[in-house]
Amino acid sequence: MTESITLLLLAALVWLWFDSMRARERALALGKRACARDGLMFLDETVECVSLRFARDADGRMALRRTYSFEFSDTGNNRRNGSVVMLGGEVESFYTEPYLIQ
Repeated sequence: MTESITLLLLAALVWLWFDSMRARERALALGKRACARDGLMFLDETVECVSLRFARDADGRMALRRTYSFEFSDTGNNRRNGSVVMLGGEVESFYTEPYLIQ
């Protein structure tokens, strides 16, 4: 019985890790695309998971809501913050700090 529980727990952790990597890659691609579209520099080529919690999606099902932060620059000598919120595998919201349009 203990072995079964241990295997189920291990399988759940492996699923969480793979699911988190997939969501992270999607958030990273979205941040890069948005910065390229707006003529911004996507700094450090990475996103950071700053929040992980359960939430309900549009159909009322429980899903993981992950918030990823990243940094970008509009002039090349500053750092501004942005974030991507993923609900399950879908993008829920995207935010960048206000910046000057040149």
